Amino acid sequence: MAVLELKNVSKAYGKGSEKVQILSDINLKVNEGEFLAIVGFSGSGKTTLMKMLAGLEKPDSGEIIFNGKPITGPSSEKGIIFQNYSLLPWLSVYDNVALSVNAVYTEKSKVIRNRIIRETVDMVSLTPAINKKPGELSGGMRQRVSVARTLAVDPQLLLMDEPLSALDALTRGNLQSEILKIWSKNKRTAILITNDVDEGILMADRIVPLNPGPNASFGPEFDINLERPRLKTALNHNPDFKKLRNSIMEYLMSIGEGRKASFDEEIILPNLSPIKKKINFRKIA
Repeated sequence: MAVLELKNVSKAYGKGSEKVQILSDINLKVNEGEFLAIVGFSGSGKTTLMKMLAGLEKPDSGEIIFNGKPITGPSSEKGIIFQNYSLLPWLSVYDNVALSVNAVYTEKSKVIRNRIIRETVDMVSLTPAINKKPGELSGGMRQRVSVARTLAVDPQLLLMDEPLSALDALTRGNLQSEILKIWSKNKRTAILITNDVDEGILMADRIVPLNPGPNASFGPEFDINLERPRLKTALNHNPDFKKLRNSIMEYLMSIGEGRKASFDEEIILPNLSPIKKKINFRKIA
């Protein structure tokens, strides 16, 4: 059953001659408990799409339905993890996570809220650093705080906008495993924006490419029928993984070449002739 549905969604920025159509005629259904990955090139409109899913921006046309109702703004049902950590530097790990917990669980007692905060911080393995401030943490630890802050309120829809792209390979791999471990406990509906095909195959149930903009739209869907839990080292020797990866990469490369060819055709330099103008030089005493 689809818990999230996008119907003919379009979004543009600017006005008049400066108007740029970012997304056009976006249609998508996401089932409850599904982990979906959206892959695409930089500048294709992935973040714009994610902001609309979170209710931070509204589509120019079409509608986004979540739990049977149009998304009209942000809510605690939808949690989003951005690429940048968005932490308050003067607050500790505990207090940064407490911001979301106290805002959402207003009717719960202080004791219960404290337990939720500490359990979530422990879930992302940050209990030893619970009283430290962001400036005292590594990039990977800061991103784990961001993950904890979002997961602490147990959102029905988990949105992730390239949350691991700025991390080193080792930290990225560890956080991939942690996010999957947390997701597998309650199987909340999750959407991951990424430009890493391997990451999408490792984490998701389905991959949908977002074609390059302007006028970006979705490409063909790729189902990931690989048994969970998935290990990177094992996937490298899995023929089904290799076949799937090659199919996705071939599609992305084909639309990338098509985009390049389109730009090459459109860029026409005008005929230019040098300006002939007599210049008088005066002697400087």
